[in-house]
Amino acid sequence: MKVWFPLLIAAFFFAACSPNNVKTDNSIGTYFKAAGVDGCFALLNNAGGEFTMYNLDRYRDSAYTPASTFKIVNSLIGLQTGRIRSDSMVIRWDGINRGRSECNADMSMYQAFRLSCPPWYQEIARRIGRDTMQFWLDSLSYGNKKISAIDTFWLDNSLKIRADEQLGLVKRLYFDQLPFFKLNQQIVRNAMLFEDKPNYKLSYKTGWGFKEDGKNLAWIVGWIEENGHPYFFVLNFEKAGTADIPAIRMKLLKDILAHLGFFEGKM
Repeated sequence: MKVWFPLLIAAFFFAACSPNNVKTDNSIGTYFKAAGVDGCFALLNNAGGEFTMYNLDRYRDSAYTPASTFKIVNSLIGLQTGRIRSDSMVIRWDGINRGRSECNADMSMYQAFRLSCPPWYQEIARRIGRDTMQFWLDSLSYGNKKISAIDTFWLDNSLKIRADEQLGLVKRLYFDQLPFFKLNQQIVRNAMLFEDKPNYKLSYKTGWGFKEDGKNLAWIVGWIEENGHPYFFVLNFEKAGTADIPAIRMKLLKDILAHLGFFEGKM
């Protein structure tokens, strides 16, 4: 599949969002404190452009490894270049046990995305290749655009991205505004839909990595829809020591969203 070059113009660069109407809600900090983590949260009401924010400085000024949230972009590049033929394309397990039994299997893109299995996407990155990957990072202006090793750069603190850039990316993905075929953006959106309930739809991608100082670094980026209306969010936090990061991450997100009035179909 050839690159859709006419779309690779500055109009599609997902630069940081520039909130005009920002409401700082310090009560959200209660949930970070209860979880024993330091971080930030932002929610964009797309209808009016209003931001609800906790820890604006971290949201706007601090960059971190994207960890598995990079699977959004890795998937899009793989699909666009034909390295991923469809979300049902299977890559065979190489037989190496890496500690997560659910990842020790042949699996499709859809399965690897939703289970967040690194080996599948590391193989896709190798198939994409350094030059092509760099072309797309530059074209998208993704974070600091730095690649170390082709199959670890989104995990090893080489590539870094700010929370506001993450929110800008998922908003553009939702509206088919990224420089990829609409079908490819739809495939990734389908993989991100984890909860399709009568009152709401919750779509996201998680990430879990480690900072240079050894602290856990966690992300959730995505959107929640109620009554056909999208609200885009980004959650980022760090925590020292051993902890059940996936459980903390999801509880924190849902506690904050419930605090803001979601899940009842009234937004």
